Amino acid sequence: MAAVVFSDEAWARIEPLLPSSEGLRGGRFRDHRLVLEAIAWRFRTGSPWRDLPERFGPWQTVWKRHDRFSADGTYVRLLQAVQADADAAGGLDWVVSADSTIARAHQHSAGARPRRPVRSGGARSNYKDLRLEPVDHAIGRSRGGLTSKVHLACDGRGRPLAMLLSSGNTNDTQLLGPLLAQIRVPRQGPGRPRTRPTRLLADKGYSSRTNRRMLSGRGIAVTIPEREDQKHHRTARGSAGGRPYSFDNSAYRDRNVVERCFAQLKQWRGIASRFDKLATNYLGGVVLASLALWLRT
Repeated sequence: MAAVVFSDEAWARIEPLLPSSEGLRGGRFRDHRLVLEAIAWRFRTGSPWRDLPERFGPWQTVWKRHDRFSADGTYVRLLQAVQADADAAGGLDWVVSADSTIARAHQHSAGARPRRPVRSGGARSNYKDLRLEPVDHAIGRSRGGLTSKVHLACDGRGRPLAMLLSSGNTNDTQLLGPLLAQIRVPRQGPGRPRTRPTRLLADKGYSSRTNRRMLSGRGIAVTIPEREDQKHHRTARGSAGGRPYSFDNSAYRDRNVVERCFAQLKQWRGIASRFDKLATNYLGGVVLASLALWLRT
């Protein structure tokens, strides 16, 4: 079968990182490459799992492998390994852009039973861990109906660095900190993983004192335009309102890379619309599509 997503060169980069079936009950894993191509085919077309072509083998095997890799962090480890290669070669641009996009929740994604919180803090705290299933399955009701929201941070070349999933009616501002906390690029050698961008580009939806203080405290240059209501509130307070925030309009022009990244991810129909009942499985597809973007560069 001709490769669709994973070329021979791309597969050679990630094959050593995939889990082995040694010591597991139930026999050996079915060919990883064939199964990952099947998973990619499903998300690229948006087809039901049961409609996978026969050449990929039993659809149950493909779904179970995707469910496993989404929950145990395999997809995330593959993505981080490819990012580490780019960083070691000096090809990772640490001027990071952040934004979010809405994905309509198809009727096939509804119907999963609500889950109890696995930790204190309610459902929202579960959005911060990619391996935990949120209580509401990251599906919320907004003007467009049932929706999910994908939060994304990408490098200066428009390649995904980190992503989070939340319900569609969640405010972007609240998840900027958790989103940046997902950036973790290992070093090929001694040293801690790199987690801090040099600059963050984001739109007015992320403008808040909390976010600006958090970014400044981490030594990250901030390029976020101030909302008009915030300007009026600061001006009304006079000298107590403080100085206007600095804004580099020239640097802000590069924020469009995150929009282009979303456009590429949403070429996969299973990401443009959400068909998965579980948030972890839908987000696993987003990470897999992000990995495909990195392997093409």
